[in-house]
Amino acid sequence: MKEQDPKYSRVARRQSEQRASKKSPSQIIKRIFLIIFVTLIIGIALGATLFFYYVQSAPKLSESKLSSPGSTVIYDANNKKITSLGSDNRISISANKVPKQLKDAIVSIEDRRFYEQNGIDFKRILGAFLNNLAPGSGLQGGSTIDQQLIKLSYFSTAKSDQTLKRKAQEAWLAIQLDKHYSKDQILTFYINKVFMGNGNYGMETAAKFYYGKSLNKLNLAQTALIAGIPNAPSSYNPYANPDLALKRRNEVLQAMYENKKISAAELRDAKSKDINDGLLPKHSNTEQYSENTKIADSYIKEVITAAEKKGYKPYSQSLKIYTNLDMDIQKRMYEVANTNDYITFPNDEIQIASTVVDPNNGKVVAMIGGRKNSDVTFGLNRAVQTDRTDGSTAKPLMDYAPAIEYNSWATYHLLEDEPYTYPGTDIQLYDFDHKYEGNMTMREALIESRNIPAIHALSSVGIDKATTFLKGLGFSFKNKLNYQNGIGIPSSTLQNAAAYAAFANGGIYYKPQYINAIETPDGTVKEFSSHGKRAMKTSTAYMITDMLKQVITSSKGTGTKANISGLYQAGKTGTNAYPSDVASKFPSGAIMDSWFNGYTKNYSVSVWLGYDHQYESGNYMVQSTASLASQYYKEIMSYMSQGVTNTDWTKPADVYVKYINGVRELYLSGSEPPSSLLYSSSSSKKSISSYKSVFSELSKSSSEVKSSSQSSEATSSSVNANSEQENQNVQNTQSNSEQHNENTQQNEENKQQENTNTSH
Repeated sequence: MKEQDPKYSRVARRQSEQRASKKSPSQIIKRIFLIIFVTLIIGIALGATLFFYYVQSAPKLSESKLSSPGSTVIYDANNKKITSLGSDNRISISANKVPKQLKDAIVSIEDRRFYEQNGIDFKRILGAFLNNLAPGSGLQGGSTIDQQLIKLSYFSTAKSDQTLKRKAQEAWLAIQLDKHYSKDQILTFYINKVFMGNGNYGMETAAKFYYGKSLNKLNLAQTALIAGIPNAPSSYNPYANPDLALKRRNEVLQAMYENKKISAAELRDAKSKDINDGLLPKHSNTEQYSENTKIADSYIKEVITAAEKKGYKPYSQSLKIYTNLDMDIQKRMYEVANTNDYITFPNDEIQIASTVVDPNNGKVVAMIGGRKNSDVTFGLNRAVQTDRTDGSTAKPLMDYAPAIEYNSWATYHLLEDEPYTYPGTDIQLYDFDHKYEGNMTMREALIESRNIPAIHALSSVGIDKATTFLKGLGFSFKNKLNYQNGIGIPSSTLQNAAAYAAFANGGIYYKPQYINAIETPDGTVKEFSSHGKRAMKTSTAYMITDMLKQVITSSKGTGTKANISGLYQAGKTGTNAYPSDVASKFPSGAIMDSWFNGYTKNYSVSVWLGYDHQYESGNYMVQSTASLASQYYKEIMSYMSQGVTNTDWTKPADVYVKYINGVRELYLSGSEPPSSLLYSSSSSKKSISSYKSVFSELSKSSSEVKSSSQSSEATSSSVNANSEQENQNVQNTQSNSEQHNENTQQNEENKQQENTNTSH
């Protein structure tokens, strides 16, 4: 029978199973919803668990935190308070004296459901989320006034700190806040705490500052302006940006109208008011700052800027900022700059800027941004301005260090000091004395600060390589550099101190750091440090340092005014003459800018002197006043070096010593052999061009240097690249051996350099 057919039975069973496995669309939808529901329940459970885990470590709600001034406190390197931002310039208002008009304005623009929500507004959060998904819409936030108050009182506002944990704790505390305090109390806490621009905290303080009257005396337009400032105090206050302030004020008024707090007529009338209606003329706070604040004004200004760049808001949250400022050094710098007790300034108009950096970590130790600045707070900080060129202090950075780094030049490398015109121009380059010295070694050219040899050094490297080298030392430029920058690059004392610090520490560049650590109101501490990057070989840094020592100690050096007996130090002077198109308006030899960059193993210092308006009649320096930069450096370095180690730099193993005509010269294994010109007593009077054929024959790259003999004259000066050549005999040298103990060599050198008469 058919029912008994085995084949038929198997097919029937298979079909039956397939029919059983098929499900209706409704069953599939039910299963999907079930999966979603279970996933949602699990997600909610996990989220709730995580939420309550986070809130276990939330700060405790405290009225003192909510009502405290909330200002940021800044400390020096010894954790001693320098100043606080605005806490003494605050006028609080009690809850029963807050005008209803102000309440309406704040609630309308900041949190329209303030009186309905319980600390957090889920409806507003969802609305903000959906709005942010829409293309082209501006990002909106869902924070209530409660949450804003909690954030200002307890947490960091830095974006990097906006973690899930932080958000959970913020929401939890906002809910607790709403349970423990009335809406009017919460609003009053907020009104008294917010930053209002120009060093003002609290809206009553702001009303007195901007309008000279209390909140209850303001008209509708003025009240709306005050209510709108906290969202962006630096942009929405009427002194900083009247246009943005007007736009924000009108946004507040529109929000009040939409929230049915004012009529259409009131809206039109208030919007018609000029932004300057009732506004006091622009002015500063009359608050008397502490003496330390005045002394460290420039440094504090940079600390605030640095904190803001890190994402913090020093004016709108209670931070503890621990800086790298040495207050003792800062005070001495201030005293030397603002009195004539140490050095004599020609008048009160001449300005000064100086930065001190620790070469071993990049910490900015102290900074002066000007002198005779009266009681101006956070005024112009000339120490970080880059609109003046640094003169010959650029030569080690852009010319000679790259030549050693990339070309393996020895300190005895010969350079021309003869008439020179910048490539591609008709601009002729001169030295301060309008004379030419013929050929000279790199050491001599740097000690005497000759311009033309420096540009020849730059030319050997090329602008691109030199620029790359400078970028490694923290410099950046809007425009492409050219050969004229070889004797001056636009820069600041901050940049120069940090760059020269790399010479001091053996070739490592550290980005300057003002801040050591920041503590937020919840007790979280974040530390900051600079991770050094190698900017040059150790040998390059040592060879530059060895030459820059003699800028200070040699009788021919330009920096003898900076000499400090017994101190191991190195440095470079720099001056800027007036451009040819205006030079005729000033006396011959007049100077616009005077610089000195110097360092020990402990400190790197850069000093600038000049006039703010250098092209105005009488605003020039002469040679005697130009040396004030060196004198200022000497006073500061002498003070800083008391009680600290004083050690010389150690010669790297790949740097070799050769005495030539009694001068201790340094070279690398890839250096060119010294020219026979170096052994001629009259060589400084001859032109190097007449010896080019000999010099070319002797000059070889590191890979080509061999021990083979040259002519009898060349043999006496050839360099074996694979040996230290401590036993080589050199014609006409005053040294009979190259196996001197290094300390003995240094002692002999010091004796030769005792004559430190003032030079250029």
